[in-house]
Amino acid sequence: SVMRAANYRLISSENSSSRSRRLIEPLRGFMNRGLLKKAQRIKLIILDADGVLSDGNIIYGALGRTELELKAFNAHDGIGISRAIELGVPVAIITGRRSQIVSRRARELGIKDVFQGSEDKLPSYDKLKLRYKLGDEEIAYMGDDVPDLILLKKVGLSATTKSAVPEVKRSVDYVSMLGGGQGAVREFIDLILRTQKKIS
Repeated sequence: SVMRAANYRLISSENSSSRSRRLIEPLRGFMNRGLLKKAQRIKLIILDADGVLSDGNIIYGALGRTELELKAFNAHDGIGISRAIELGVPVAIITGRRSQIVSRRARELGIKDVFQGSEDKLPSYDKLKLRYKLGDEEIAYMGDDVPDLILLKKVGLSATTKSAVPEVKRSVDYVSMLGGGQGAVREFIDLILRTQKKIS
């Protein structure tokens, strides 16, 4: 069954000056215990890029004769990713498109494993399994569209964003309260870290 973020309680007030103080505390008695057990086993988090790390919009522009591609990333997501890596839970990216912007963002956050142009995501996933010597049950994946289903149905903990397509929402363990590029990644990572007692 799908665990939705509505099962969480906001424990800090949100004001117009900053949404960075938004913290989500699981209502332990109400949560699906199966989800918690899955989250406790996770040793690697894999993310899609477009629609997960970003809102899915791809903006093309030009500077003189140079074509540009623009994406917006969420600062809260970035902090969550960096913190997970620092706490010993590596984060990887597998995405179907190729973008220098994604590579740059990964470098900024300390993400070492980035697979781009992976229209079939399974070979990249298998490489990560071998690299980290992990089983499926020790890996979490967050994706938002049909090409992600092959991994979402394989990993130990699957998640998607509020803005994902319905077919994906019906197929995962967890649907975030926030949209892609709007803090969904931070929400998912914090769930894992908090369940593992790596953060309070």
